[in-house]
Order: sequence, then structure tokens, then C-alpha cells
Amino acid sequence: MKKISIQILLLLIAITSHAQKKETVKLDKIVKKDYEIIEAVVTKISEKSIEYTLPGDRLINSLDVSKIAVINFANGKKQTFDTPVEVSKPIEIKPVEVEPVVKDAFQSVPIKENTIAVLPIPFVNSETQASSEEMAKFSQNDMYAKLIEKSSNIFPLTVQDLRTTNNLLRKANIDYKNIDETPIEDLQKILGVDHILTAKVTYDLKIKQSTETISSSNVSVNERNNSIKENDFSSTYTDVIKEFYFVVYFDLYKNNTKIYSQKRVPFFNDKTSWMDSMTYLLKRCPIYVKEK
Repeated sequence: MKKISIQILLLLIAITSHAQKKETVKLDKIVKKDYEIIEAVVTKISEKSIEYTLPGDRLINSLDVSKIAVINFANGKKQTFDTPVEVSKPIEIKPVEVEPVVKDAFQSVPIKENTIAVLPIPFVNSETQASSEEMAKFSQNDMYAKLIEKSSNIFPLTVQDLRTTNNLLRKANIDYKNIDETPIEDLQKILGVDHILTAKVTYDLKIKQSTETISSSNVSVNERNNSIKENDFSSTYTDVIKEFYFVVYFDLYKNNTKIYSQKRVPFFNDKTSWMDSMTYLLKRCPIYVKEK
């Protein structure tokens, strides 16, 4: 009995000694960069990670050194981890590229075969380069009327209504001022025709002035006193003559290809002589067929 008591006493002493020894084990303190502190026993340190065990646990844990700020070891030593902080590259801000406005931004109209459109015809003063909206519309109407009048001579072509033509051009922001700058290919898409008749008229204006004086005399006899009286009369007339020197340019396109291009100087210099030149050029273009 006495022997068993001694064995129990020795066992109790061993257990107490082991517990005291366990309590006296000092732990290392791992301070992470996010300020979390892990108390453990560091068992291994490498360039990329450390290994440690938690108290009362045999499981080996691993932690990347990039997440560690410092380790305070139980023996009083300290190790810091000055891993370079990755500096993010500045974001390169590229200027927003604004797509240029192109003519194809307009709404295309399906192209009708054997259809011809008459464009506004710019009237430009050669000396001042001034253009007239009124004359551009007037000359467009004149050419349209000529085509309608000679519709049998241009068969099977159909002339697009002038209101339709001008409405489609207006929607595309095209008028008599910039009509010459617009590619024919774009104009065909805008108008939906396979034939386009375009023209331009330039002119110089010369003013001539002439003055004429007409004089006459009248002789009368006074019978009472036998005297003779002479009366003189004179009149002055001023004549102003305006002479227009036109150059008419006439172009015809089919499917984006120029099939006829001519210019003509009218024989006369009156205000409407350009109209005769337009008629002359129209009758000689490929779409015009003489009646048999």
C-alpha cells in the first residue's frame, strides 16, 4: 500500500512539473502588416515564408513574409521584414479620340435605278467669289424644267422630284455653298439615285455707259413787228448697258463615274444667255436621245 502511494505521489509530481514547464514556454510574436499579432513558435524562416505552430497544436502553419512587419522572438531578438512596397504605375490617361464627322453619318437612301437628280447650281461672281442662293435655286429649277420637258428624250430615266432632292440635301446639311465639296458617292447615297446632274455658272459683270445729247432749233416770225425769234432745244440721254460674261460648267455622273463633262461660254452677253448654254449642253450629253 505504501508502495502504491509513493508511485501516485511521483506521478503527481511529474504532471505538475510538466504543466509548469508548459506554462513557462515563451512564445514568439508575429506582427503582421495589418497589425494582427500572432503568438506562436516560429520553426522556420525562408525568403518567401515562415512556418510556425500555435500553442497546444502540432499543425505547422505557413505565412508569406510580404504580410509580416516584424517578429519579436521569445529570446528578445527581433527581425523586421522590409519587403519593397509595390508602387502602382501611374495610370496613363489617353485623350479620347473623337471620330471625325464624315459624310457617311447621314442616313443612306436605297438607290433607285434609272433615276436622275438635279443639284442646286452655284452662281459665282468671278471677281468677288460671292454666290447667290436665289440664282442657285432658280438655275436648279430651270434645269429641272428642261429635263421634265424633254422626258421623252431621256427615257428610261426618271427625274427625281425637286422637293425630294432638296429635302434630302437639307437633312444632310448640304446646300449650294458646300455642294461642290461633297463627294458624288455620298450624294448618291443621300439622294438614292444612280444619275446626278451637277452644274456651275461663273460670271463677270461689265457695265457700259454712253451719253448722247440731241439739240434742235426753231425759228418763228412775229408779223406785228416784223421780228424773227429763234428757239434752241437740247436733250441728254444716258444709256446703261450691262454685259454678262458667263462660263457654264456641266457634269453628269452615273454610279459615281463622270460620264460627261463640258464647259461652254455663251455667244451673247445678256443676262439669260447662260440658259441657252445649259440647253445646248443638255442636248449633247449621253442621256439625251434625239427624237426620230
